[in-house]
Amino acid sequence: MTIKIGDQLPEARLAEYIDVASEACSVGPSKVMVHEATKGKKIAIFAVPGAFTPTCSETHAPGYIKAADQFKAKGVDEIWCISVNDPFVMGAWGRDQKAAGKVRFIADGSGTFTKALGMEFDLTKGGLGVRSQRYSMLVEDGVVKQLNVEDSGHLEVSTAEKLLEQI
Repeated sequence: MTIKIGDQLPEARLAEYIDVASEACSVGPSKVMVHEATKGKKIAIFAVPGAFTPTCSETHAPGYIKAADQFKAKGVDEIWCISVNDPFVMGAWGRDQKAAGKVRFIADGSGTFTKALGMEFDLTKGGLGVRSQRYSMLVEDGVVKQLNVEDSGHLEVSTAEKLLEQI
């Protein structure tokens, strides 16, 4: 089953690696419990097939980082980038993208959240394992309000610009 508008996000434990401790997150991999982290918040989420991949690094993630202030102006509390990668890779990618304070780079290391959403993408034949489809969503208090799923190999409907238009 694939998640749809109006559905509650599934509970899952994700992980985030940051370099500087804050009130909300200690240095090192910290757990991000989806229900707890989305409670009472409006969150823009975009997912990518892999960290450091060309389309993800050159276009998808930079679009959300550049638009962070526009999202905040529309009442979005946080922007999350989710990928089926480990938290160390996601932390390094976030640093590389200069995303601190703009976009949280959150790992779905085992792909359990991605599978619960019905968004897994099997690239095993190519040696890449099971990844996430490319998508974006707007979530309010854990409920999906907008959802944009890309056709394989495309970046059109899940861009920051498209999600901003829908808010």
